[in-house]
Amino acid sequence: KKAGTNQAGSGQNFALTKDDMPKLKDELQKAVRKMADFEQFKNQVEMTITPEGLRIELLESEVGTFFESGSPKPSENGTKLLTMLSTELGGVPNKVMVEGHTDSKPYSGARGYGNWELSADRANSARRLMQANGLRADQVSQVRGYADQALRVAGDPMNSSNRRISVIVQNLNKPDEEKENGAAAEKPDGENPSPEKKE
Repeated sequence: KKAGTNQAGSGQNFALTKDDMPKLKDELQKAVRKMADFEQFKNQVEMTITPEGLRIELLESEVGTFFESGSPKPSENGTKLLTMLSTELGGVPNKVMVEGHTDSKPYSGARGYGNWELSADRANSARRLMQANGLRADQVSQVRGYADQALRVAGDPMNSSNRRISVIVQNLNKPDEEKENGAAAEKPDGENPSPEKKE
């Protein structure tokens, strides 16, 4: 069964340029609201349209919402939410980036393992889980670990919501600009669209 085909909001029938991102955001928000444990994490999921695409943020709480505390292993809620997102996003043509972020609290785990390792490992763990549940093998363009270098709440570096995973659905270039030329839109850039004429 192809990923996303049974999902109303997968958006697989339209090219997701920046003009379409509000529609994808609405569909994903509806899908999240339908999840059984939605009440437990409704304030921990944020979706924002940015110049690069749609940013979906999974924000940690004091007790850990989507990952086990201090670990790159997704919790039950994290697994459910990432699985649902990957099912939806596997049907769109866009590339996806996955980012991991921590707060500024020094990591107290194994020696030689700190916030850089944790942020990168959580992002990679999310990528693995999503690719096992619907994202295409070639769909992830980047996996990044930021530690505490891109705080969500800059004025409060210890705020738990600075610990987060961001999944960015990247904009596609707009095909509409060529659509007025009819068949030209289907040709690769730079290729002469005029058909051969035989007398």
